[in-house]
Amino acid sequence: MSRDAIIDQGYEAYTDQDHETWRLLFERQAAMLPGRAAPEFVDGLDALGVDAGGIPNFERLSDRLEDATGWRIVAVQGLISDEVFFDLLSRRRFPVTNWIRKPEQLDYLQEPDCFHDCFGHVPMLFNPVFADYMAAYGRGGLKALRLGALKNLARLYWYTVEFGLIATPEGLRIYGAGIVSSKGESIFALDDPAPNRLAFDLMRIMQTDYIIDHFQQTYFVIDSYDQLFEATRPDFSPYYDELKGKPAISPDTVLETDRRV
Repeated sequence: MSRDAIIDQGYEAYTDQDHETWRLLFERQAAMLPGRAAPEFVDGLDALGVDAGGIPNFERLSDRLEDATGWRIVAVQGLISDEVFFDLLSRRRFPVTNWIRKPEQLDYLQEPDCFHDCFGHVPMLFNPVFADYMAAYGRGGLKALRLGALKNLARLYWYTVEFGLIATPEGLRIYGAGIVSSKGESIFALDDPAPNRLAFDLMRIMQTDYIIDHFQQTYFVIDSYDQLFEATRPDFSPYYDELKGKPAISPDTVLETDRRV
């Protein structure tokens, strides 16, 4: 099933412009993330060994990652089906898009490219607890598909893996790939007074809609990756039953039961 979606990275096909785009993106993000990105992300980026020299070779990255947490990177052409995505995650295979954005798309891209996937997602897979969480999410995704509850589970991914914040002794830090790979959102998520920053609440998150074409109106903050992993250990079937028929919460809503961070 998922093997049909996996392709060769096609490294030789990258142009000088492609590598230059990677360099521009990497240098810009690497310069602004100290003091903003979670320590685990920074450590993972160091362990990954990528730099501004050009688009990295996925095989070499995979060897480093597999030694650390048993994960490997697989190249895909772009968005893949939910079933394939979850199957890959459940087997500790992270799909990374093999193409990179055009120079005029430096600041915004609706679909993930190799910079978003590789720079944004892969470093956190060096953290053992987060790596286990991602594999568990893949297994949970296959179950959610069978139960017709994908919408609820997708919200969890969005508000953690893509746009999650973590509380540290030094203050809030970014670990979500959608933030760390975006110059504008890296600033907005931590510095702007506009968005809501709320304490992690699993059921609340799975009931909350999100927006895909603008900075987030709400971010959810975890205390630790262990908290995230432990919250997602139980069987979600009763949660899906409880959420069934409940209206979605708007992304900009703050409930009386929410705790601001």
